[in-house]
Amino acid sequence: MTRAFKVADHIFHLEVPGAGYDIGLEGQYEPFETEPSSDPVFTLAITDQVPAPTLPPVLDQDMGKGETRLVLYKEPDGCCTVDMAPDTGIPFTARLRATPGFRQGWLQIYARGRGSRHFAVSNSLMLMYAFSTAALGTLEMHASVIANGGKAYLFLAPSGTGKSTHSSLWLKHIPGSELLNDDNPVVRVLPDGTVMVYGSPWSGKTPCYKAACMPAGAFVRIRRSPVNGITRLGVIESYATLTSSTSGLRDDIRQADGLHSTLEKVIREVPCYVLDCRPDEEAARVCAAEVMK
Repeated sequence: MTRAFKVADHIFHLEVPGAGYDIGLEGQYEPFETEPSSDPVFTLAITDQVPAPTLPPVLDQDMGKGETRLVLYKEPDGCCTVDMAPDTGIPFTARLRATPGFRQGWLQIYARGRGSRHFAVSNSLMLMYAFSTAALGTLEMHASVIANGGKAYLFLAPSGTGKSTHSSLWLKHIPGSELLNDDNPVVRVLPDGTVMVYGSPWSGKTPCYKAACMPAGAFVRIRRSPVNGITRLGVIESYATLTSSTSGLRDDIRQADGLHSTLEKVIREVPCYVLDCRPDEEAARVCAAEVMK
């Protein structure tokens, strides 16, 4: 059975063993469900067997307690294998294998239970999406996004350092604010150069799954400080700030070139700032006054 989803106008397919196979995607993915395409950006199939990797890992991303662990292997045939677990210190939940370019993927789920299946499928879809669209003018970003006045404002920061808190301050103190996504929005450069921000099915621990989009108003890096103040960044600083918040395999030439090209276009069109701030009302007002003017 094939299910199709559209995020930032890219359609992708998920092949499940049958109509009764429960992966717990309802609610999170329903706003993005669409008709299958003759040319999806990728297809992910759930299967009973994915071959074990044959070479040592090239990446072991272990971010600590409460964060997803990923171990990535490059195969001699150009395919990639990814072992994944929802937290550090526990057995791997699933294994993903993908062709070069991440156009086709196969997912084997080890752990039983609806929660484990949901983690494995959703995390694999997010990875496949980020890697397959990196060369298509598309950025999957780690950010919290507020919509206000017809524009989207993206707050960037490492996990646990204030981006969601700052969004909540806008929701409370800046009239007209709505949350578009709280963890993994998608940024896409359209053919006319417009930089658009899209909601996605991936929103971290906040259930905010909106199939909506609007032009980017600003990118703001959140930095904790005892004093509130905002500074516009230059080109090099802007590039570095956005690069650190963008998903992609930079040792893959096709992805790296695609990400570079898209980032270059984005920073020409959308201002980037650093907000030194406390987690208070004044910080939200200082930020809004600058980026919305």
